[in-house]
Amino acid sequence: MEPADALTHPVALVVGASRGLGLLVARELCERGHHVVIAARSAGELESAVPLVGPSERVTARVVDIRDRAQVKALVDDVEATVGPIEVLMTVAGIIQAGPAESVTLEHFDDAIATMLTGPIALTWAMLPAMRGRGRGRIGTVTSIGGMVSPPHLLPYATAKFGAVGFSDGLAASLSGTGITATTIVPGLMRTGSHERATFTGDPEAEYAWFAPGAALPLLSIDADRAARRMVDATLAGRPMVVLTPLAQVGIRVRGLMPGATTRLMGVGNRLLPDAPPGGGETRPVLGRHAAPRLRPAPRRVVEALTTLGRRAARRNNQR
Repeated sequence: MEPADALTHPVALVVGASRGLGLLVARELCERGHHVVIAARSAGELESAVPLVGPSERVTARVVDIRDRAQVKALVDDVEATVGPIEVLMTVAGIIQAGPAESVTLEHFDDAIATMLTGPIALTWAMLPAMRGRGRGRIGTVTSIGGMVSPPHLLPYATAKFGAVGFSDGLAASLSGTGITATTIVPGLMRTGSHERATFTGDPEAEYAWFAPGAALPLLSIDADRAARRMVDATLAGRPMVVLTPLAQVGIRVRGLMPGATTRLMGVGNRLLPDAPPGGGETRPVLGRHAAPRLRPAPRRVVEALTTLGRRAARRNNQR
């Protein structure tokens, strides 16, 4: 694309946009007239994502590992030089690792924190000088209800997301009056098909069996397209924070009013979830789409029935 095109279409950079929620956020920005640069680790996934986001002349794909600071800085410099000034930065990259604490390793924490905390920080710090120079910009960081209330069996995820909430919320205050805004995006469960790309440790089949229905059932999760619209609305409007689901709003309020009771309630939930096998069980993460076929026939049929909407979402959102 010629840089002059950015004069017609403001540039948005969405990192973590090859599938799932990031893809939907990129599509929403494209539909609103932006030229969207989608970035992710996998060149193959990016190639299949481009036609799902929008017209090829208004979608640019770039490979980046958000965990690598040098790659992140090079990405921002390249987009600014070859596509145009980045007006909107959305960080959506994330991983989900579900399992009991006994099966969690320090490497799981390292991966979660590098992907969902230090990665977004490095990306924002690479972008801020140019935005400050122009006196404008919109930054949206996707965190999670898991960054406000720590759920059981998601400890590395919650650790990274709590940090991301603190970073984004503090950034919004730090940028006050500069013309640049930072929006902390707090989703609850959404039907993106993420259960197929989540990873599971301990007893992977049992972990998948409880997690997958929660990420797919309508009463527990919300439509991801609607969530993406609200995320983009809030970021473009410069709102400091947006909480996307009623359950997430309730969880935040209860946590604020009764922090001790909330932690005890999470402890009850932890005891209800699958125990780790002797020795901690499987510590190597197993993808959800690989754990599902390993379920016994009867529970597998139940889980498949409960995840029908989630599997449809996975097909639509490039999760496969």
